[in-house]
Amino acid sequence: MNIKVLIVEDDPMVAKFNRHYLEQIRGFEFAGWAASGDEALKMLAEQEIDLLLLDIYMPRTSGLQLLSALREQGSKADIIVISAASDNASIRKALQNGAVDYLIKPFEFARFQAALSAYREDFQLMHKEHLSQEQLDKLLRHSVAEAEEGKAEVPALPKGLTEGTLESIWNTIKQLQNPVFSTEDISSHAPISRISVRKYLAFLTGAGILEMELSYGAVGRPVYMYKVKPEGHELISKYISG
Repeated sequence: MNIKVLIVEDDPMVAKFNRHYLEQIRGFEFAGWAASGDEALKMLAEQEIDLLLLDIYMPRTSGLQLLSALREQGSKADIIVISAASDNASIRKALQNGAVDYLIKPFEFARFQAALSAYREDFQLMHKEHLSQEQLDKLLRHSVAEAEEGKAEVPALPKGLTEGTLESIWNTIKQLQNPVFSTEDISSHAPISRISVRKYLAFLTGAGILEMELSYGAVGRPVYMYKVKPEGHELISKYISG
């Protein structure tokens, strides 16, 4: 199953350049080019898109505004930002809104390839009915041992995780009516993609804040369910300031 990609970029030459790079990587399918945020929203309504390669600097609707709109609408499309914006505020907002990676222009093909290859691995794992511990650790990009090592006086979050997004997910967990919840429950209430949510839930599980079990529904499809451990409320304070 190829991953359908929409390039959102107002410069046609840059869009063509990104498409050329994309078509050199196995497992991806170019699904179209949108020159504006409005055009991207229209194309997303007309076809199923798995991944957006999104620029931030665009006329009328910026990439960050588009990203916020997608999350408000409940879009499950994942985002990799490709932009010249290198300021901390833009990067932080993009990551808090669920961007799975961020490439600063100009970039080399090797970095682009690494981002797309990593996303492809995550995408394939997310579409498996069962995950082994090794596969789950690969999805998370760190081992439980690293989470245990992080239980120092001021533990650092694993690479790719931010305090802002972690706090957003934790606040969503606290607001849920049911104490037992799934990845889908979180992503339907928070403006964060399922892949990102799963990484954070896996981190919280490895850190001893959540416990996870496999649940089988009426049709036998397994779902990973989570609940906060008794000591979880105390442990989370190590990672977020709120």
